[in-house]
Amino acid sequence: MSGDGTVGKACDVLDLVAGFNRPVRFGELLDHSPFPKATLYRFLQTLTNQGMLSYDSDRQSYTLGIRLVRLAHAAWTQSSLAPVARPHLDALSRDLGETVHLAQLDASQVLYVDKRNADDPVEMYSQAGKVGPAYCTGVGKAMLAFLPEDALTRAIQQQSFHRFTPHTLGSEAELRAELDAIRARGYAFDREEHEPGIICIAAPILTPGDRMLGAMSITGPTSRTDLKTLEKWAPRVRQAADDIGREAQAWRFPETLHKEAMAT
Repeated sequence: MSGDGTVGKACDVLDLVAGFNRPVRFGELLDHSPFPKATLYRFLQTLTNQGMLSYDSDRQSYTLGIRLVRLAHAAWTQSSLAPVARPHLDALSRDLGETVHLAQLDASQVLYVDKRNADDPVEMYSQAGKVGPAYCTGVGKAMLAFLPEDALTRAIQQQSFHRFTPHTLGSEAELRAELDAIRARGYAFDREEHEPGIICIAAPILTPGDRMLGAMSITGPTSRTDLKTLEKWAPRVRQAADDIGREAQAWRFPETLHKEAMAT
């Protein structure tokens, strides 16, 4: 439960509704809610009145409201890397033919903010808007590797180290060793660590001043590619990530970019 007062609790209720991925009835929410019945009902009413939730009186169920759609679109436009990265994702997808991901960190986890499917797509967990683990995905490890040490320590403390496959990193020591290797070579791999049969190469998206903004990856199934093939694309992926970082710096942090230029 959030410790941020009424607003935090309201966000907890939104997360609860969103977690069902379908219309959900009050009784189901109550079964999974930390709030008393009256408190939960009051939050649901307020959020519905504000357009953050929608209530279907015929089915007596709640879904996320249209106001959230507007806010999400504004956040995607103003805060995510997606608008800047779009042409680079399109070019990689067109030239390489495999799945391209764009991700940012959200509460020490991976938030997929954009995706281009392969020419011959395969089913995988990642979708734009989904959240996944950072310690066992290529984009997640690429981002963790370039966090400042204090932020990295906090992020590692929030990893579950659940073993999804026999290849999943299972401890902080294993993860830190992997992050050292990623820093040395400048890119990360997913060696079937999150999903069996799915591998990737990922590069961090850094500003010219080394501020970590996100990561991007080229992902494919082991049935048609391997890590050696993916590694051949490392220069291309790193160049695209560098271009995105430079353009995003000018877009999101123009004052910082000016100061860094003056200092050189």
